[in-house]
Amino acid sequence: MAPEEFERVVNDAIDRIPEEFAALLNNVAILIEPDAPPGSPPGLIGLYNGIPLTEREANPSALPDLIFIYRNPTLALCSTKEEVAEQVYVTVVHEVGHFFGIEDDELRKLGWG
Repeated sequence: MAPEEFERVVNDAIDRIPEEFAALLNNVAILIEPDAPPGSPPGLIGLYNGIPLTEREANPSALPDLIFIYRNPTLALCSTKEEVAEQVYVTVVHEVGHFFGIEDDELRKLGWG
């Protein structure tokens, strides 16, 4: 899958976030990178880097939180475009869950990776 098509898949996944949650995603940037940084766990397909809402204090000048979606590891997990779209959606929701302060174990229980 070409990078441009993958970007469209990520944008579609972002558009699928329920409005009540999307409206709260202030000061969050979702970025696409080809691969996870060196030293990352094998197979890492997404990463939230920021301070969850449950732990932050009001600071209007804070840098944005970042959500990274890693294209190559995602493509390595999937066989079809449909699988890529579903995996990207699950990954986006999972990382947005971290923004809201939800831990990995709870996200897994909820079916989000």
